[in-house]
Amino acid sequence: MPALSEPQSLGSRTAPQEPPEPERFTVLRQRMVDVQLAARDIRDERVLDVMRRVPRHLFVPESQRESAYADWPLQIGGGQTISQPYIVALMTQLAQPKPESRALDVGTGSGYQAAVLAELCREVYSIEIIESLAVDARQRLGELGYRNVDVRCGDGYRGWPEHAPYDVIILAAAPAHVPEPLVEQLAPGGRLVLPVGGRSQELVVVEKQADGAVRQWSEIGVVFVPMTGQAQER
Repeated sequence: MPALSEPQSLGSRTAPQEPPEPERFTVLRQRMVDVQLAARDIRDERVLDVMRRVPRHLFVPESQRESAYADWPLQIGGGQTISQPYIVALMTQLAQPKPESRALDVGTGSGYQAAVLAELCREVYSIEIIESLAVDARQRLGELGYRNVDVRCGDGYRGWPEHAPYDVIILAAAPAHVPEPLVEQLAPGGRLVLPVGGRSQELVVVEKQADGAVRQWSEIGVVFVPMTGQAQER
């Protein structure tokens, strides 16, 4: 990156200059947390700390990096999006990840949600149905040093049973109904957070009780891309 030029004199004032790129994104990320998350209803300090750390701008196309910390979703290719920061934080907070948790991330996309979970959980398994996105996310997460994330290409409707049960499951695309295989793969005390619906969608939380009983409720209205693959066959 070329060195910044010296400030130019404007009478008694100097022209304002942007901080170097890494510092500038740090400032934008802190502002994102303060304005979009903490000022709303994100109260989990662990989630807020992670959202301050994970470099969201490295999970979006270079042409969109200036918008990485804005309060809206961004296109990442393949007809998919990276959710707005508030939604990522809210879903993570609702899932209640713990340091010993095993998490399943369905719909890897750019890998941003997987990175957030990797900072909060012991291990993360992530599934992406679009091969190019899965390959890119695996490489990106590896380059950023996330060693506790395993990414594979596949249809996430049936989860990843080989590593079940999961304490946390987050789904980043909307099926018309809650996939039963994902509920089955929840550990006792575990939570599944997902958007559900078609034109009208709600963010749903499914919690499995210690005795195996399931409790389910809706939080807010949301808009996600539809879940593809087997979810559209049912």
